[in-house]
Amino acid sequence: MTSYKRGDVVLVLFPDSNLQTAKKRPALVVQADNLQTNLPQVIVAMITSSMMRANHKSRVTVLQNSPEGRQSGLQFDSVIVTDNLVTVKEKFIDKTLGNLSTMNAVEFALAHTFGLKLA
Repeated sequence: MTSYKRGDVVLVLFPDSNLQTAKKRPALVVQADNLQTNLPQVIVAMITSSMMRANHKSRVTVLQNSPEGRQSGLQFDSVIVTDNLVTVKEKFIDKTLGNLSTMNAVEFALAHTFGLKLA
């Protein structure tokens, strides 16, 4: 049902933790493709340009000048924060900025966030 794929970098109205306010920001689609929930929503991880949030096992740094950074569509060095996930309705996604072709680092970060062991 969703038109977004795992690894897409999207611009979305991302809610603050107080659930009273939100900010338009990039986010990474982390849900499985073909999840088939029949709901017009998608699970995303927050992306921030605040580099002080880097250097944690639940976070992945994407440098804007790297091949991955250029493909992502991000305008700044950024951090994918897999310990800050939210389910958003598709109507709150403005557009797709780019894509992360390799999700290996994100997989490890998500595994750390959820306490899972990767094979």
